[in-house]
Amino acid sequence: MRQTRINRYSLWALALMLSATTYASPKDTLVTNTDGVTVFPDTRYAGGATAVRIQIIRDNIVRVSASPNSTFKDPKSFMASYKHESVKWTLKNESDEVVLNTPSLAAHINKVTGAVKFTDLSGKELLHERTNNGRQLTSTIYEGQPSWKLVQTFESQPQEGYFGLGQHQDGIYNYNGRQVYFFQNNTEVAVPFLLSSRNYGILWDNYSLTKAGDTREYLPLSRLQLFSKAGEEGWLTTSYAPNRDKPDSVAFTRAESIIDYSYLDDDKKGLPAGYPQPTSAITWEGSIASNVPGTHQLKFVYGGYIRVWVDGKLMADKWRQSWNPGVAILDLNLADHQKHPIKIQWLPDGAASYLNAKVLPPAPPALQNTFSFDSDAGQQIDYYFIAGKNADEVIGGYRVLTGDAPIVPRWALGFWQSRERYKSQQEVLETVKTFRQRGIPLDNIVQDWSYWKENDWGSQEFDATRFPDPDGMIKELHKQHTRLMISVWPKVYEGINVYNQFKKSGWLYGRNIADRQRDWIGEGYISTFYDAFNADARKGFWDLLNKHLYSKGLDAWWMDASEPDILSNVSPEKRIGQMIPSAAGLAAENLNAYPLENARGIYEGQRGTDPNSRVFLLTRSGYAGSQRYAATIWSGDIGARWEDMKTQITAGVNFSMSGLPYWTMDIGGFGVEKRFEHPNAADQKEWQELQTRWFQFGTFVPLFRSHGQFPFREIFNVSEPGSPAYESMLYYNRLRYRLLPYTYSLAGMAYHQQYTIMRGLVMDFPNDEHSLTVGHEYMYGPSFLINPICEYNRREQSVYLPAGQGWFDLYTGAYQEGGQEVTAKAPYERMPVYVKEGSIIPMGPALQYTDEKKPYPVTLFVYTGKDASFTIYEDEGTNYNYEKGAYSQIPVTYNESTKELSIGDRKGTFEGMQLRRQFRIVWISKSTARPLDPEVKPSAQISYTGKKVTIFYQHKN
Repeated sequence: MRQTRINRYSLWALALMLSATTYASPKDTLVTNTDGVTVFPDTRYAGGATAVRIQIIRDNIVRVSASPNSTFKDPKSFMASYKHESVKWTLKNESDEVVLNTPSLAAHINKVTGAVKFTDLSGKELLHERTNNGRQLTSTIYEGQPSWKLVQTFESQPQEGYFGLGQHQDGIYNYNGRQVYFFQNNTEVAVPFLLSSRNYGILWDNYSLTKAGDTREYLPLSRLQLFSKAGEEGWLTTSYAPNRDKPDSVAFTRAESIIDYSYLDDDKKGLPAGYPQPTSAITWEGSIASNVPGTHQLKFVYGGYIRVWVDGKLMADKWRQSWNPGVAILDLNLADHQKHPIKIQWLPDGAASYLNAKVLPPAPPALQNTFSFDSDAGQQIDYYFIAGKNADEVIGGYRVLTGDAPIVPRWALGFWQSRERYKSQQEVLETVKTFRQRGIPLDNIVQDWSYWKENDWGSQEFDATRFPDPDGMIKELHKQHTRLMISVWPKVYEGINVYNQFKKSGWLYGRNIADRQRDWIGEGYISTFYDAFNADARKGFWDLLNKHLYSKGLDAWWMDASEPDILSNVSPEKRIGQMIPSAAGLAAENLNAYPLENARGIYEGQRGTDPNSRVFLLTRSGYAGSQRYAATIWSGDIGARWEDMKTQITAGVNFSMSGLPYWTMDIGGFGVEKRFEHPNAADQKEWQELQTRWFQFGTFVPLFRSHGQFPFREIFNVSEPGSPAYESMLYYNRLRYRLLPYTYSLAGMAYHQQYTIMRGLVMDFPNDEHSLTVGHEYMYGPSFLINPICEYNRREQSVYLPAGQGWFDLYTGAYQEGGQEVTAKAPYERMPVYVKEGSIIPMGPALQYTDEKKPYPVTLFVYTGKDASFTIYEDEGTNYNYEKGAYSQIPVTYNESTKELSIGDRKGTFEGMQLRRQFRIVWISKSTARPLDPEVKPSAQISYTGKKVTIFYQHKN
């Protein structure tokens, strides 16, 4: 009620101001277009917007644009790829607003302020912009050219959940009241698509540095009240110990109130001169206080080890490799000047370590219950509002705007083995040979970077001394039913033939060359990246890859450093400077779109060269629209730590709810602490358990892929046969292959029905209030509830079972009612997995690779108790004929009231389709607990020829 009164007062005050002003008549402030209207508001109350335009894209999709001029420039959109369709809409020109009605929603524009509101056809409000100056367009300048800082603020509901917005490593699931920063960086992927729990989405069409949510600036730690260890006000006591292993052996102390060593280009200003940072320990101690009531968000960006204690409680214990800092956000409830003891301990892990500590105080009343987008640069505000009956419809609208997600090759859903890195042709072949000899399922092996000569980065040519016959190597891998993916970077060393050719053509960024910046390889080499915004450069890059790699029979592309990571851990301002000049125009306006265009070049290049062979791209960064270029994004060079594993849950779930269905991570974590490189017995035991738990988790994400620095990550290099680690990983690997009919059908749904494979609970259980807050578990497809174990030595785990249906334990079939938290057993060899009541899960035979057995029977596990349905999708597996209708769908339904299971008429056909199928039926019910065991004796077998068949559940097995 309080917020309502504030809004009413604001409108009343605005009305008084407007009553004393003379305006043009409504007909002079409105222009009708074929697809919508343009309103010319009063700039004093429209935040500098001279024109506001509404365009009807679909019944449920509306584009909103706001320009600082009376016309619209409509700059090139990298993300949008839709075609205009005719939509029936009507216009009401009322005294104070214009209303556009479609068959699905209504868009209201205030004629004076230009504020836009969306309602359903009954008048129920879905979303509205802040009425008075809810948007701000402020002139600025980049590269001597005019640009605009753009801000759009929306009113929100107190219990509204915000999801999506890309992939971030802060462990946050619901972004209501939080800030998300859009800057492409290793482990951080910007996707400016917001999914609301109220069944709408906002696609923000901008590519500059952007903040979303609570867009206030984080403040220096000094903005809090600080007290030293002795109680003096104004600073913390900082202790410097030269030996990081003895942090209490202090050499000296001094007063400090700011912790800010954020980027490589900072040069660690503020550290004592000559201080031996790589081997040191720095500790800040004292107390903090604030008289602003509410939750303060304390944010750390760190490289090395960091531990934080507040009120004597350890709240953060983290590590990240020094060249690739991580993020930690701590929520602290500070009020009434109450002192809270704090201790921050930093152990740098190399000369390039970084640490930054800042605070975001509670939002003032005027900013509570709002959500904003704040972009540094652009020519006009552009966003799309998408309404839907559920989250899948909203994400479907995102893909209408930005493109469908092509189906990955069937073999891509098998197991990927990778390592940083296989150093020779022999290592690659021996690794695959060992997998085959040990009977460990495998479809793909990955050749990481530096297969070229040391001083020849960017040539895309194998070093003949280590890879004497790459053509033969690839042929041999294919004989072993194994595909090869290879790492390709946009990076080129100065002086090599490719560099000279690209430079002559004007395809390279020049600043890193001018800075004479050397990388970390050998003696250090000077390099730069190609300009992916240049269409000719993209073609030239593909031609290079095709000549030296694809023509040899390569199967997939690993697009590393695609942010572009021209130089790691530099400030955003430095990155912008490295990308000047750009073929796209102002680097500041187009910065975050680089990985989108980089993927475009390879996707279009391969489809142009080999039109009917499915492209597979794995890229470290992406943007809205990346899915249309067959891009799978992985979560970057994360640390091999338990807390890093845990943050991958929210990273993957929110990324998937950003509209891009294919995501993966380095199973086991990439960067490794030194204690694991040469471990003692205790550390080796922990390492094996960490790898096992992560492998269990990785089985249930869209792409199943192991990778990391030394120690090697192959199952047989982690542990020996017979050990709990080895046997558990082998079990989950085999389970993944058994589930191929289920997983490939999910891939078909992602393309044909705009489905999302890895699903936050809010997608499937919107009426369960816990779905807004439970972010440590998720749904894998419609049936599996996944709850990874992310803590050492944990043997049981609390699992929330969403309300509205019952749940079956995957391993025992035991039934539990939903709407409660249960304690699930989690022995070393298994992680908690539950199956939703009313599920049909198709499983195939044991496989060593995805196309090993054809034809094969399918076992249908039917979890009764509610109606159930699942559609088995199949196509040719490696080509694009499905785009022309060459695929089949077999609908399977179960009716709880009649106890009837129907395998419906097959729809569609494709070359090589199995005309006759065998289906094995296994019933699981509340009274009959059975594990998901494909070797179990079935209750019935059905011969299927494409015509509908039925069977009845007889209440016994």
